[in-house]
Amino acid sequence: MVYLILALIAVATISYKRYFPVLGVKCHPLSELDLSQIEILDVRDYNESYKNPIDGAINIPISYFKRNMHEIPHKELHLVVSSLLEKNIGIRTLQKKGFRVVGYTFVRNHELNKCPLEIHC
Repeated sequence: MVYLILALIAVATISYKRYFPVLGVKCHPLSELDLSQIEILDVRDYNESYKNPIDGAINIPISYFKRNMHEIPHKELHLVVSSLLEKNIGIRTLQKKGFRVVGYTFVRNHELNKCPLEIHC
């Protein structure tokens, strides 16, 4: 019984970190950003970001955060993501390390898109 309760707690924690939306961080198109105030961080996989690069963005996929955290400037950050999972994990990881994430933009099918329908900008 104790193992079942511990397993449920572990599953709930993992599900929360991955799938529960991050509150307080809004979706914005890249064209509306003041690039003198913030830094764009592209957290998409190298295979995706290579096909559709974002000018002036720092490209560090989420799987490389641990070894490349020193390359991320301590400015306000705007993330470029390709999925809700990348958005949630990226924002939570950066906030845990003391970075301030102010927004994100979705890129799907090699095009900059507006926010998904389930997220209101």
